[in-house]
Amino acid sequence: MRVQRTQSARRNLRSIRIVLNIFLALALLYTVTITKQLLIPLVLASFIGLALNPIVARGSHLGIPRWLGASVLMIALIAAISTGIGMLTQPALGWFHEAPTAIRSFGPKLRSIMQPLEAANRATQSLTGQARVQQGTPPSISITAWDVVATTPKVLAGVLTVVLLVFFFLVYGDLMLRRLVQASPTFGHRRHAVSIVRGIQYEVSRYILTATLINFGLGAVTAGMLWLYHMPDPLLWGTVAMLANFIPYVGAISTTTVLAFVGLLNFNDVGSALLPALTFAGITAFEGNVVTPLIQGHRMRLSPIAILLWLLIWGWLWGIPGALLAVPMLTSAKLVAERVRGWRWFALMVQR
Repeated sequence: MRVQRTQSARRNLRSIRIVLNIFLALALLYTVTITKQLLIPLVLASFIGLALNPIVARGSHLGIPRWLGASVLMIALIAAISTGIGMLTQPALGWFHEAPTAIRSFGPKLRSIMQPLEAANRATQSLTGQARVQQGTPPSISITAWDVVATTPKVLAGVLTVVLLVFFFLVYGDLMLRRLVQASPTFGHRRHAVSIVRGIQYEVSRYILTATLINFGLGAVTAGMLWLYHMPDPLLWGTVAMLANFIPYVGAISTTTVLAFVGLLNFNDVGSALLPALTFAGITAFEGNVVTPLIQGHRMRLSPIAILLWLLIWGWLWGIPGALLAVPMLTSAKLVAERVRGWRWFALMVQR
C-alpha cells in the first residue's frame, strides 16, 4: 500500500509539474509579447555586439582600448549604413509611390500568360450564367508629411537605443561576463562557467558574423546579376535579397516573387522578364545547399521543421523583426543547449 501511495503521489506530482510548465510557458509568451518594444532592440543589439566583439577583442589584444576600438567601429558602421540608406531611399520611395500604377499595368503584361485560364473562366461563366464582375481600381498609396513627422522620432529613438546598447556591450560586455562568472560559489564551478561562456560567445559570434557575410555576398551577387540583366535599381533589390535571406525559405521565395513582378513590369518578353527571378532562385539554391553548409559546418545546420516552427512563433509574437531574428535566436539557443546539462535534448531536436 505504501508503494502504491508513493507511486500515485509521484504521478500526481508529475502531472502538476506538467501543468505548471504549461502555465509558465504561456506566461513567458505573454510577457515576451507585451514587452517586445523593449526586447527587440535588446536582442538585436546583443547579436550585433556578439558579431562585432571579436574585432574589438583583437584590437584590445594589440593594445587598443576597448572604448576606442568600439567607438571607431561604431562610427564606421553608422557611416556605412547611413551611406547605404541614403543611396537606397530615393529608389525605394520611387517604387512605393509608383506601386498603384505598376499594379494597374501589371494585368495587361500577364494577359498572354493567363489567356488559357481566362478562356476557361469565360466558358465556366457562360455555362453557369454568372455575370462578370468588374475589377475595381487599386487604392492609391501616399505618404503625407504628417506620417513622416509622426514616425521619425520613434525610428530615431529605436536606432539610438540599439546604437548605445551595442556600444556598451562592446565596451563592458567582457566585464559583465567576468562579474557573472565570479558569482559562482567554487573554483571548479567558475572554471566550468568560464569554458561554457567563452565557448558560447565564440560560436555565436562566429555564426552571426559568417551568416552576415554570406548574406552580404548573396546580395552583392544578386545586384551584379540584375545589373547584367539591365534590371532597374539593382542595388535596392540586392539589399532586399540580403535582408530577406536572414529568413530561410520564406525570404528566398518572397525575393523571387518580387523579382518576377519587377521583371514583368520592365520587360515585354515573358522569358526575359522571368530570367532574373529564375537566376536568383538558382543562386539561393546553391547558397543554401553548398555555400552555407560548407562554411558553417554540420553543427550549425538546423532542421527545416524547427526553422519553420520558430519563424511561425516569433513572426506571430514580434512580426517582421521577430521573423528576422528567429533563426539567429534558434541557432544561439541550440549552441547554448549543447553546453548546458539537461538541455541537450533541445539541441538534438532542432539539429538536422
